[in-house]
Amino acid sequence: MTTIAVLGAGKIGEALLSGLIKAGRAPSDLLFTERFPTRAEELTKTYGISHVDVPAAVERADVIVVAVKPQDIEPLLDEVAPKIPSGKLVVSLCAGLPTKLFERRLPEGTAVVRVMPNTPMLVGEAMAAISGGAHAEEHHLDLVEELLGSVGKVARVPESQQDAVTALSGSGPAYFFYLVEAMIDAGILLGIPRATAADLIVQSAVGAAAMLREGDGHPVMLREAVTSPAGTTIAGIRELEKHGVRAALIDAIEAARDRSVELGKAHEEH
Repeated sequence: MTTIAVLGAGKIGEALLSGLIKAGRAPSDLLFTERFPTRAEELTKTYGISHVDVPAAVERADVIVVAVKPQDIEPLLDEVAPKIPSGKLVVSLCAGLPTKLFERRLPEGTAVVRVMPNTPMLVGEAMAAISGGAHAEEHHLDLVEELLGSVGKVARVPESQQDAVTALSGSGPAYFFYLVEAMIDAGILLGIPRATAADLIVQSAVGAAAMLREGDGHPVMLREAVTSPAGTTIAGIRELEKHGVRAALIDAIEAARDRSVELGKAHEEH
């Protein structure tokens, strides 16, 4: 079996570890690094996965998954570069960081695959986009696709699209959560208890998502099917359009894309 080491067991690192275990991968095939002892203890107790230091992780693992915050990448690469053996596959889950950054800092010929996942990985419903670096071959992409496919859906995209993917699906769950939060607040304003409002909205979101995924209709067609002439839904949609919600959402996604580009540029070689 392939041994996988996750460097940085934050939210997304833990989501991957949890998802892989739920998909049937043995804890003995997984390793993780974590700088906070209490956090490391908690993860080992929860998942039964070995906590190791970075040198042990890069030596023992076949696949090294880098899941640290972008601002922490330089010190990590300083530690990894002298110790990483040749032939390892490096998978980056770091938002905004291009494969060439890793290729420049790691031994010549290291295969790197860039991934933009999202947190629904925790429940096996992730959307991940993958792009191969200069030395990544088809079998590397196949392996990453297989690993991530166990925790959701995977799409292959050119690396030039990764910043847009980061804004769209990487940050996407937060936009849905934000919308659900606002709708629950609206329910409370209208006199519905919080718990009941939450049940109503969350199940509506689950059902709407299922219709989008399983049906043949375009989102516009599905929306129109709910929108009766002179009815309640069109009155609500008129208010959304009046307040520029569609334009604001597009602007938000563009801003997230721009921030992803900035994160990559911050690590360019000068």
